[in-house]
Parts: sequence; C-alpha cells; structure tokens
Amino acid sequence: MQDDKNISEYEAGNQHIIENKELNFLEALIPVVILMGMLAYNIFFVEDQEWFGGYTNQIILLLGGLVAAIVGVFNKVSFNRMFTEILENLKSIFVPVMILLLVGALAGTWLVSGVIPAMVYYGLQVLSPEIFLPASVIIAAIISIATGSSWTTSATVGIALVGIGTALGINPGMIAGAVISGAYFGDKMSPLSDTTNLAPAMAGTDLFTHIKYMSFTTVPTIIVTLIVFSIISMNIKTSGSADISNLLRTIDVTFNISPWLFLVPAAVIALILLKTKPLIALGSGVALAAIFAFIFQSEILTNLSDSKIASIFNSIFIETSIQTENEKLNDLFSAGGMNGMLWTIYLIICAMVFGGVMDAIGALARITKALLTIATTVFGLFASTVISCLGLNAIASDQYLAIVIPGKMFKKAFDDKGLAPENLSRTLEDSGTVTSVLIPWNTCGAYQSGVLGVGVGEYFAYAVFNWLSPFTTLLFAALNIKIRQLTSK
Repeated sequence: MQDDKNISEYEAGNQHIIENKELNFLEALIPVVILMGMLAYNIFFVEDQEWFGGYTNQIILLLGGLVAAIVGVFNKVSFNRMFTEILENLKSIFVPVMILLLVGALAGTWLVSGVIPAMVYYGLQVLSPEIFLPASVIIAAIISIATGSSWTTSATVGIALVGIGTALGINPGMIAGAVISGAYFGDKMSPLSDTTNLAPAMAGTDLFTHIKYMSFTTVPTIIVTLIVFSIISMNIKTSGSADISNLLRTIDVTFNISPWLFLVPAAVIALILLKTKPLIALGSGVALAAIFAFIFQSEILTNLSDSKIASIFNSIFIETSIQTENEKLNDLFSAGGMNGMLWTIYLIICAMVFGGVMDAIGALARITKALLTIATTVFGLFASTVISCLGLNAIASDQYLAIVIPGKMFKKAFDDKGLAPENLSRTLEDSGTVTSVLIPWNTCGAYQSGVLGVGVGEYFAYAVFNWLSPFTTLLFAALNIKIRQLTSK
C-alpha cells in the first residue's frame, strides 16, 4: 500500500527495495557516517567496554536507527512505513534467533552429556598441531558442502574444532578463521545453500552455471587459504603437544568417555542431510544429548545440582561450568546455554532495526544507485558491485540484502556492458555472501562470533578465504580472466 509520495518499491525475491526521490546521496550517508563514527569511537577510545551493561554496540545501532528516522522524517517518510519495514526485518530473523537459542542449548547439553569432551578427547589423538588448521578448513568445507549451511557447520564441527584446537594451545582466532573459511567455501559451492540459489536468481542465470562459473575464483582462493594455514601451522608454537597425555587423563577421569556419544552429533548431521528443518534437527540434538547425559554422565549431573533434571535444565538455559584439575580445560568445559546467546540476539535485533529504517527511507537504494555512476568501465562496474555488497553488509547488517539490492540494481548495467549474468552472480557471492561474517553487527558476524565464542576482531585476519574473495574477483576483472560475454542470439 502506497502511503508516502515520491516513494516507490518493488519485489526482489522476498525482499522489498524502496526508492525515495526526495532523498539525496549525502542525506542517505548521514546515518552511515554517524554510525561508523560512533562505532569507531567506541572501539578505539573507550577503554571500559562494559558501559550500558556491555551492550554498547546495540545502543549505537539503535542511535544510528534514530538518526536515520530523523533523516526520513525530513524527507517525507512516515513513521508507519519505518515501523512496517522494521517489523518485516524482525520477522525475517525469527528462525535465526530460534536457531541461536537452540545452539546455546546444544552447547550446554553437549557439554554435560560428554559429547564435547569426547570430541576433544579423540580429536586430540588424531589432529596434531602440525596439520590442525588446514585440516579444520577441509573438514568444515566438506560438512558445509553436504549441508549447504555455514551456520550449521559452525554449530556442530566448528564448536568441536575450537575446543580441540584450544586444548592443543592454538590461538582460538586462528581456529575460528580456519573453520569460517572452510564453512563459507562449502556454503558458496553447495547447491543446497540459500545464498547460492539467491545470487543467480537475482542476476538472471541458473544455479549450476553460477556454481561452475564461481569455481574459477573460489577454487584458487581456497587453495591460497590452505597454503596460508599450512604455513601458519608449520610455524606456530603450541603448548598443547607437550601435555596432551595430561589433558587426556584429566578428561578421562572427569567424564565417562565413550564412542557411543558420537551418536548425538551423527544424528543431528543425518537429520540435516535428510533436509530436516534446522529447528527440528538442533532440537533433536538437545533432547538426545539430555538423554545421553542421564546414561553416561550421571555423576556429573549430581555434582552440578541437587537434582539431575535441574542440571539438565540449567545446561539448556543458563551457564554451566564443569571443574577439572586442569585450568585450561576449566575454560573449555563451560557453556552459557540460551542465556549466553542473548548478547548476540540483541545485537542482531538492533542491527535489523537500523537496517529496516535505512531501507524504509530509501537510503540503501540511493547509496547503491550512486555507485552505478562510477561504473563507466567493465572493471569499474565490478568494483562498484563489490563496494555495494561490502557497504550493504555493514549498513543493512544482512547478507541477503547485500545480495538482493546490488543484484537488482546492477543487473541492467552488466547487460548494457554485454556481460553474461553469471559475472554478476559470482561477484555477488564473492563479495556479499562471504564478507558478511567479517562485520561484527551483521547477522552472520554476530552469529559466528556467538557460536564459536571468538570475537570477530580475533578471527578477522585469519578468515583468509572471506576477505581474500573480493580481491580475487576484482583481480579477475582487472586482468579480464574468465569474464564471460553475452552470447548473441
């Protein structure tokens, strides 16, 4: 329903793209500049990050949304439209928020059931520090290709790999970077992935042409990533290899370790491969882990609380910590349950509020259109698309909008240059999908940071595949490598 003059909107997939003739480019940038300024000030000049109860970034995003709303009012956008877009954004994250809560419950129940300790116990004996990082990339990539989901990969094998690597004395940022690199490679190349289906739909090509064409930039990037992690692995100094026997003994004494515990993660992965809904698959993993906790870790449950059932409920909803004689393992064997995911959930909600207002006032479309004006050459067109995707990941805080809006805006420009649509779909993935995890307040960055327990700033430099991908696609464009032209009819 049209309720604002000079405003038009159209559908792109399931997303609305709103244009506002009243809004100029500089006005569209005002909320962005203020938001980035506040975030930068908080990062570089505020020593105590606990003000506002530790929810500083959330408050800043809401303030950014307020600034955007003021800009919208001055450009004749009604509050009704802004609220409508905010509600649409919030509705779109219902399932991701539920997944986050279940991941928190999963971490808690997998801890008290002995699943995570068992993964660490056996993993320490198989994955040595010399091969750990490249092996983590490969393992995450395989799981992500099979499931089509980087989120699921991090919530299952990612958590285990961080635990094993930490016990080996490897920097958690390195481990998270390796897991995320592999997970996003698999996510890009899997026909089951939602973003891999969305990008060609926006660009106007088919799925398998997109995957095949994307492999030209994606495969070299993952090869470079593996080389980098292999070099890092050969040169890092770890403290874990010397005391693995002590770690193994401590785990064995504290928990009842059994290969049967692997039935729990195996069941979850099997359900996902059978295309069961993530909420059902993860919920089943929580329920099954609770049952296994009663069977295998009766003593642990008794020590945690007077009631075994209370111990299970505590592991699902609040923080659980299992004490051992090894301080390193004490940090590893603690989980925040659903409560531990609330900071991440609040961040995502606040990001969606900011993105919703920016979309409602037409700022997202205006900024993207401005980038089209510098696309006078083929390379300029590719560069504008990359910048647009990166900017929208930061501004809209959502990887889907970072694919949808540039996809629709740049489609005609690629066609006018005589470029096949798979050029656009590949660029959308190389710069939109993979970089979302590098933005702390983006839904993907907040999710991965919350699930793996490693801050975006800690893993940013080590998420080699993710930050290298946009450079690879620009290099191919600059050197005119695999830039496919439209076929004459």
